[in-house]
Amino acid sequence: MQLSPDVRSRILKKLESDIVGIRIHGRGGQGGVVSSKILALAFHADGICPQTFPKYGVERRGAPAAAFVRLSQSHTLIPLRCEIYHPHHLIVLDETLLQLPDTLAGLVEGGWIVVNSTKPPSAFKELNSKFKVATIDVTSIALKRKLGTELAPIVNSAILGAFAKLFQAPKIESLEKAICKMIPSKQEENALAAREAYEQILSGSVK
Repeated sequence: MQLSPDVRSRILKKLESDIVGIRIHGRGGQGGVVSSKILALAFHADGICPQTFPKYGVERRGAPAAAFVRLSQSHTLIPLRCEIYHPHHLIVLDETLLQLPDTLAGLVEGGWIVVNSTKPPSAFKELNSKFKVATIDVTSIALKRKLGTELAPIVNSAILGAFAKLFQAPKIESLEKAICKMIPSKQEENALAAREAYEQILSGSVK
């Protein structure tokens, strides 16, 4: 028996009532899938049950890609095994992805959108009426730490630091340890990038 879209949506919302969903949007080569694994590992270290998986599609450098993280404090095993259709928060590694309808699809009103951008949050007026927008130039942080190349900087570690401050979890120390465990090279540089983004948020340079 195939459920109607309306019934399916109601069932998913009921199952997700005690779960926080985070959707990560990036482009192939930016480290979006790895960032979801890092985030899940850091939350697990802080005692929160995580679930993470990527959205499989066209796997080529520069193509839009997504990954998902579910979090639960009351479940030892999260019952859902599907994409996150109604995320509470978004992490966007490339601001041009905001132009794609799939990026904002289903985002819960009042949720955070953390965007890699040189623009201030006020530049995204069309989003500020429904969501909380934070921007940070993690591309510059990645280049400063020599993460990736000038043409293809790896921004995932830095933007996780920004998210950790805004969401007030996971602990930055847990995030740094997860980065060092999940990333095979330049662990220190990646951890420093996360810490720098975290502290930029703390200093009020992102509002």
